[in-house]
Amino acid sequence: MTTPPPSPGAGRTDGSSVRIGALVPLTRPGWVEAGQHLLAGLELAVREVNDAGGIVGRPLELVVRDTTADPQRAAAAVDELARLGVAALAGEYHSVVARAAATRADALGLPFLCSSAVLDTLTEQPTEWVARLAPAQSHGWRIYADFLLDAGHSRIAVAADSGAYWASGARILRDHLAPRGGTLIELDVRALTPTAVCDELVDSRATALLLLVGHPEPAVPIVKSVRHDRRLAEIMIGAPAGQPEFAEWETLLGDDSAAIPFLRYLPERLSPLGARVETDLRERLAEAPSFVAFEGYDTIAVLADVLRSHGEDGARTAESWPRVAVEGTRGRIQFSRTPGINVWQWAWPPVQVVDRDPAEPDRFRILHVG
Repeated sequence: MTTPPPSPGAGRTDGSSVRIGALVPLTRPGWVEAGQHLLAGLELAVREVNDAGGIVGRPLELVVRDTTADPQRAAAAVDELARLGVAALAGEYHSVVARAAATRADALGLPFLCSSAVLDTLTEQPTEWVARLAPAQSHGWRIYADFLLDAGHSRIAVAADSGAYWASGARILRDHLAPRGGTLIELDVRALTPTAVCDELVDSRATALLLLVGHPEPAVPIVKSVRHDRRLAEIMIGAPAGQPEFAEWETLLGDDSAAIPFLRYLPERLSPLGARVETDLRERLAEAPSFVAFEGYDTIAVLADVLRSHGEDGARTAESWPRVAVEGTRGRIQFSRTPGINVWQWAWPPVQVVDRDPAEPDRFRILHVG
């Protein structure tokens, strides 16, 4: 590992703050609600660190940059935050944005703990500088594929948009389903209206439709069309990327928001720490916290532990990833090298397949545990 020159703030003992750069999508076309939950978790954990004395007596400070789901903007933010002398980077939700940030952080020698993005290839080459809390897409989406098979679905259509994340998801599903007798039928939403998607579903004889598309467009119009097409009354709609996790989904779709299984990264039962954090996050957000908010909290818990032990030197932070052992809200966090993953990976966070209860759409039902 190449050691970069010391950052301007390295080793300070003058009582100035220890700064962490936070990459978060807070405006469109970013998924704003996910960004708000991620930031709420980051901020809550920072407040708790500071209430407990900070980092060896120095306050922890978040320097937040809005990525707007733009990879180029994220890379530029990494450059800016590096110039500001942040001790590490945290956050990001969108996978292609996190990949740009991780690539730039690796080039600069700036530690980056990615909170939420799941794309397997966050970096093209193995790196010591980047670690990740969220499970890799190949891990979570295989669990989702097993759920589909267990539920009796073997002809599965995917309404797929363009982009590396969606293409990767379709490939993971296809490769996992095919040896087990499953067939994946891809529908290109760029060429099909929601009504045409319904026609294709009828012709394909699929028993499940997976939404590999953005939110709210075109996911919401597709759901409305399928739900109100009498020919498709028996089809299951699924959303492995987690679109139904957030309250906006129920607001936009009402009763149509329920019974759409998605991936969520929470344990079946929260620990005492997780339960306390859930209460505080609910108060901060004025709604139930998503798993993304817990990811934000856990990110700061890990970075604070590393900074207390190793100071602000970036090389020492990067060297410490394999020695991390922190009790997070969703289990004990430790990083390792995982085949096919080029960053330090928590293998694995808890994975669930859940949906919104048709009888009570603001309540979630656990359908499958990976």
